[in-house]
Amino acid sequence: MHRPTARLGSALLLIVAVALAPLVQATCGGGGGGGRGGAVPASNMGASQPMMPDLPQVDSRLPMSPGIGGNSGNIYRVPWTLADQRNGLAEIQGASLLVIWFPSSIEVARDSRLHGSKVLTAANERCVIPVLVPVDNTALRQHYKIGPGVEAVVLADPDGTEVQRLVNRPQEMLGARAMEQALQSELSRREKALQALLDAASKRAKAGDKAAADDLQKVWAARCLAPSLGKKAAKALRKLGIEVSQTDVDRLGADALADADTANAHREVEPLLGQGLEAELAGHYRVAEGFYREAVESDPADTTALRYLGELYRHQTGEWDKAGRVFRQILSQPSDQIARAVALHGLGKMTIHAGSYTAGLRMFQQSIATYPLPITYRNLAVYWFSEGQQEKAAGYMRQALALDPYDTYNRIFAAVYLAAAGHKEEAIKIAQQNESVLEASYNLAAIWAQVGDRAKAMELLRRHFTDYERYMAVRAMEMKEAREDYMFASLHRDPEFLELTKQARAAYLIGAEWCSPDQLINQPEVQVRMPGGTGPN
Repeated sequence: MHRPTARLGSALLLIVAVALAPLVQATCGGGGGGGRGGAVPASNMGASQPMMPDLPQVDSRLPMSPGIGGNSGNIYRVPWTLADQRNGLAEIQGASLLVIWFPSSIEVARDSRLHGSKVLTAANERCVIPVLVPVDNTALRQHYKIGPGVEAVVLADPDGTEVQRLVNRPQEMLGARAMEQALQSELSRREKALQALLDAASKRAKAGDKAAADDLQKVWAARCLAPSLGKKAAKALRKLGIEVSQTDVDRLGADALADADTANAHREVEPLLGQGLEAELAGHYRVAEGFYREAVESDPADTTALRYLGELYRHQTGEWDKAGRVFRQILSQPSDQIARAVALHGLGKMTIHAGSYTAGLRMFQQSIATYPLPITYRNLAVYWFSEGQQEKAAGYMRQALALDPYDTYNRIFAAVYLAAAGHKEEAIKIAQQNESVLEASYNLAAIWAQVGDRAKAMELLRRHFTDYERYMAVRAMEMKEAREDYMFASLHRDPEFLELTKQARAAYLIGAEWCSPDQLINQPEVQVRMPGGTGPN
């Protein structure tokens, strides 16, 4: 059901947009969050969320939040892309197949089970692009002859030609299972056709028929839909003396890697990830690691499993050496858009912390281009605040809030900057309402530091370092962050603060790899970061 507090999200956005413009001395204000696979809401899992508000300066590509509706506990988040109001489907590039969803109302779009689907997430690894058509996009509705108040899913070729459709029954919402079955059937049909084409062309090529190359090229062109067949086509083409880009072949993953499991043969993976997430939420990170690793081993092609494991290493245990390898694994094989975006964000965050600011920023930008996530927008806001570009940072803050205005972590993060901009009453209200949110302790402390309550800031910082963070590597790196964070400038010479953060350490790169937790560099001195510096902490 729609929340009665819907206007509060817009009010917070507007306050941030206006208040931050004149701000001249705000930097990081705390981390942008993480863990939980990088794409699950931090503090309000299971809560009903509103549609994205109609606000200026918000990226028109933004889909609905991955935490919308009664399915926010789902492990597999479908990377729905909003259909462009003006250009329709024309801007969607690289698709092997389109799954176009026409919800009948905002409420249906918000609460539908189509937001969580292992099959469609796996299909996204094969360049099946899920497209959500807003209720007010009458042009696409008219094109596909879908009347008002009707919910439908259309499977279409990349050029928009309809292949199959599902239409809801009156007073019912389309179920994920019906959509999955239709998609599985169509993918199976196409894969069998490609297999038959490859088999026939390979026989002709062995017989010396050079014309077989034309059919092999067709299979190669469809490699994203069927990577294993694409790899075989590439080998056959090379035997005929036809050059095939090794870079393109490498993107299909190792020869032994199976194609994404669109048939859901590995049914054990989702429960394993669910158990892992439950353990992670409870702070049992080694138990969570065991479940996530088992899921990865069960199906190495499942990049959702990889992103949960990588985010656990990056955000929860501080094992950046392991996190880097997992994230690069995601990028080295076919991956769904959310997994790829999470990997690029994670690599960017670690790269920035290691001192390579420009390279890290570039990864953030690549992450957003792949799929917009709140966590990436939050950390882009952090980056540009540290560079003294307040309006640009405020824009990224609005993007994060627009993705999910009622996500608790989003609101607390924004309140840090409200406090820094002098809107203390609004910031204090948000801090008091959300004091119990353990994972936001750092940002809550930053709010109180900005409003001048030293004792409350120290209390929450201590809670962050002693109660929330379970691993010394993470604690040490975040102590370093606090010592460099302008939001805590009022505490930087405070003896109690210095004692609390005395174990501050820094991570670094060893070639292209990150140091292990036992190799962190001692950082005893407080270094206040000012706007316009070389990069964020």
